Amino acid sequence: MKNIKSISIIIVLGAFILVGLDGMYIIDETEQVIITQFGDPVGGAVTEPGLKFKIPFVQKAHYFDERYLEWDGDRNQVPTRDKKFIFVDTYARWEITNPLQFFKRLRDERGAQSRLDDILDGETRNAIASRDLVEVVRSTNRDPKSTATVIDVVQDSLADIAVGRDSIQTKIQQLANKRAEELGINILDFRFKRINYVEDVRKTVYDRMISERNRIADKFRSEGQGEAARINGEKERELNSIQSNAFRRAEEIRGEADARATAIYANAYDQSAEARKLYDFTRTMESYNKAFDKQTSIILSTNSDFYKFLNDIQE
Repeated sequence: MKNIKSISIIIVLGAFILVGLDGMYIIDETEQVIITQFGDPVGGAVTEPGLKFKIPFVQKAHYFDERYLEWDGDRNQVPTRDKKFIFVDTYARWEITNPLQFFKRLRDERGAQSRLDDILDGETRNAIASRDLVEVVRSTNRDPKSTATVIDVVQDSLADIAVGRDSIQTKIQQLANKRAEELGINILDFRFKRINYVEDVRKTVYDRMISERNRIADKFRSEGQGEAARINGEKERELNSIQSNAFRRAEEIRGEADARATAIYANAYDQSAEARKLYDFTRTMESYNKAFDKQTSIILSTNSDFYKFLNDIQE
């Protein structure tokens, strides 16, 4: 009897524990809860964090995130109004604003992601199909930030736009929110992650871009060659002018030097006449001493150098 009584007490306590555990649930700051009874919602959303109670085994707590949630779209091929086929990759941020409506229409976040795929992808296709590619890519009509030469070359390719990329993104977000409002969600932000040509036309576009850049490079190269020729011409002209002036100055210096040398030679010649005469006399006397002795006889002409000084003595 004691064993049966103990077992009964344990079973009763276990039942109370199970009932108590199933009758309680906890909400933290990042969650919101919808209580259902036999599958139908009971009351509104429970958003206050803390320990809460419900009818055990009859009611069930469904948790939903209260934070901002992420939606990442698939990469889709979309044609523009000007028949350009592009791949568009998008993303968005959304939140659950009405948990009760959200639960009734979508049940869970997986269903919401699927529904957002339909809404955002559809609005994206409609928006891009009604706009030219340049409007999807550009946001404003601002002038390119570059040198005047580059602007002259590429200005023709920058056509004015009426609606830009930012406006298209905002329009898609607004239209999608109108459709998502009845689902209990709000799209906070929508953006184009990436826009690119399809593989079939990408090579053609790259070739056109390369050709355009080569044209710009050729223009710069031609201008550079013209500037180089002008600089070389000025260099040659200045070099010839410098050489001509240097040659003229050198000739002037050489002429002045020759004139001074001639003057010095003339002065030296005038000042040394008496000295040369004494030198000639001395050398002549020495030659007399060496050429004549007591037994030598010599016949001299009156024009002879030997007779010159003797003739002066006679004078």
